Amino acid sequence: MIILKSPREIEEMKQASQIVADCYREVSKHIVPGITTLEINDLVAKHITKLGGKQFTKGYNGFPAETCISINDVVAHGIPSSKRVVKDDDLLKLDIVAQYGGWFGDSCMSYAVGEIGPEAQRLMQVTKECLDLGIARAVPGGRLGDITSAIQQHAEAHGYSVVRDLLAHGIGRSLHEEPSYVHIGTAGKGIRLKEGMVFTIEPMINEGTYQITIDDDEWTARTADGKLSAQYEHTIAITADGPLILTAQ
Repeated sequence: MIILKSPREIEEMKQASQIVADCYREVSKHIVPGITTLEINDLVAKHITKLGGKQFTKGYNGFPAETCISINDVVAHGIPSSKRVVKDDDLLKLDIVAQYGGWFGDSCMSYAVGEIGPEAQRLMQVTKECLDLGIARAVPGGRLGDITSAIQQHAEAHGYSVVRDLLAHGIGRSLHEEPSYVHIGTAGKGIRLKEGMVFTIEPMINEGTYQITIDDDEWTARTADGKLSAQYEHTIAITADGPLILTAQ
């Protein structure tokens, strides 16, 4: 069942989402060669607490850290480590979840570390464009397929693929609500979009195949061919005035 939110509830949700946004503004300054992914994780955790929020990711279904940090061929759910030093030319994805007032905010950003190659720059640009195109179609009366088809068509037009095995999701008082969906589809198909829906749009775009593998840790998802992957994600609400990006920075 999809849980519609009132305008007041959407405003309450925005507080959790803005904690996430503020974390990116603060922590992005520290994503430089030489820092470890665990240090980035700890900076996020401290900042969430400083802003009055609660971390939720650590312990969720057994995940061992406060953030997911995925680098290069890691698509998602990368586990922060004191042994993984961020290097020049890394493409780093930082996924942050915060809870505030019983509501959740969820977002992911990709970062070019130091001097990054043109192929990675192009992948990041197209992935961000995929997110923007999807958000633009999150309007009352539309269909979920309008969002997903826009993402798929733009990615594939540039020679990239869209991950199928990891899902976007509704969000509210639970981190994962209905609808759960993949970022591929047909315009005019799928559930009808209604005012009050709140969900993530989070395309994961791969340089090569859309297929992924999972490491022995049962979390880390990688591209099956070892090529790069990028992701951008926002929590958005559908309103009478169009899409509202709750996690906007």
